[in-house]
Amino acid sequence: MYSQNVSGDNGAANNVRVVDFRSDTISVPTPSMRQAIFTAEVGDDVYGEDPTVRKLEERSAALFGKEAALFVPTGTMANLLAMMVHCSRRGTEAIVGDMAHGFLYEQGGAAQIAGVLLNTIKNNPDGTFCLNELVHKFRGFDVHEPNTVLVMVENTHNICGGKVLPLDWLEKLAVICREKGAKVHMDGARVFNAAAHMNLPVSRIVRDVDSVCFCLSKGLACPVGSMLIGTKDFIKEAHRLRKALGGGMRQVGFLAAAGLCALDEIVPKLKDDHVRTRRIAEAIDQLASPIFKVDLANLHSNILMVQILSKSVTSSDFAHRLAIVSAGEQKAGVVDSEGNSIVVKVSARDWSFARIVIYTNITDEDVELAIAKIRYVMREYENDL
Repeated sequence: MYSQNVSGDNGAANNVRVVDFRSDTISVPTPSMRQAIFTAEVGDDVYGEDPTVRKLEERSAALFGKEAALFVPTGTMANLLAMMVHCSRRGTEAIVGDMAHGFLYEQGGAAQIAGVLLNTIKNNPDGTFCLNELVHKFRGFDVHEPNTVLVMVENTHNICGGKVLPLDWLEKLAVICREKGAKVHMDGARVFNAAAHMNLPVSRIVRDVDSVCFCLSKGLACPVGSMLIGTKDFIKEAHRLRKALGGGMRQVGFLAAAGLCALDEIVPKLKDDHVRTRRIAEAIDQLASPIFKVDLANLHSNILMVQILSKSVTSSDFAHRLAIVSAGEQKAGVVDSEGNSIVVKVSARDWSFARIVIYTNITDEDVELAIAKIRYVMREYENDL
């Protein structure tokens, strides 16, 4: 993906080629996207006078089959705005999966800023949760309880490995929420990946939800931005609250131009990311490693979870080893065509898995070089057993 000079585990300097799989947030604008940014027509968006922003919002709403859309700086802000609009009355709560990004990785903004209580429900491995359990989660029938007015889902589901939510499950969920008088918001940061996996228009994926957001700055390669989508009344209130959160921007058409380019250029190619992800998964699966496993049968999109079964190997250890060059790798031919050693970056914390995410800037050559490095490192661990 790119080259740099690093020190290997023998202390010597090595010219290396880095393949960065940590996240699709690493994606960078394509040449045509940079040109679109450079030539964008702009105006003051706070006054509603940026024509490129208006065009992106109108096009996004139409693509999703909804009434209106709003450009915001981040997906975290989009999710927070959705909660603030849907949970506008004091003493309300939202139900969210216990493995959802909005619960785990958005700094508790629901409570910290919006004053909304999050009530968690256990996520299944496929990103869904039990609808029978959901029915009994709704509260507000007793004076002692908060009122449940929102249910949030994530599609594709990040921590569950890029899983795509089944359409029949979403439909049943929506029926339950309507009966209970609650709204449904979809954190659709990667919802275009869900549409690509199902080979359906994104409007069908979000048909049964009241609001949805998607990220431009993840797999769509834009530098900044997310879109929040819903009814005209919902977006009108979200627009007002965006100002309170510091999201009122001026000549933001430069960024919106990147979004329009992404819809034309990147979205149609998302299936290529899925194919490359599967290629890596198949290569790992073929090793039949007793330490490293992948769920090939349930791989949906551009996120691959590499499960680590040995207690003596942590995901952080694995990630660190992939990011350095050993003395034996050159001899083993783990190099690119110019003789550069390979460094692979993956996402790992105190998890029992490492996460690999593919995006538009990753090439077929990057994938093959990364596979060579991953195989070498995995065999190294197996030899140490």
